[in-house]
Amino acid sequence: MTELELTAEVAAPPDTIFRAMTDWERQSEWVFGTRVSVVAGDGRSVGSEIDAVTFGVSDRMRITRWDPPHAVEVEHLGRVVRGTGVFAVRGSRFVWTERLDVPFFFPVVKPLFVLMLRRSLRRFARFAEEYR
Repeated sequence: MTELELTAEVAAPPDTIFRAMTDWERQSEWVFGTRVSVVAGDGRSVGSEIDAVTFGVSDRMRITRWDPPHAVEVEHLGRVVRGTGVFAVRGSRFVWTERLDVPFFFPVVKPLFVLMLRRSLRRFARFAEEYR
């Protein structure tokens, strides 16, 4: 199990940050190499499921906590990606936390994975600041 937590300062109100981070279909505008779609439920309630496909690898998730404008928690349901994730808003800060049961090769790809997440967070800050 590994835990990653990354943050980004965002010049936007908390409710705007929350709406931007949970606009699943638009995540491709800020998450590097990823397309996200709602595959069960409305994407805005506990039990809904979303699928994030990153470079061809599916990461299906079930929403386990929906607490606007504070946090969304998900359970990763896939074979490759398992564990939990949290998108949280703390004031003007977006916090992305992942607790993952990682595959054996993760130490090799971790530096690239973290680099991609950091780049995505910078893109998210701009995305949320301009979000409509």
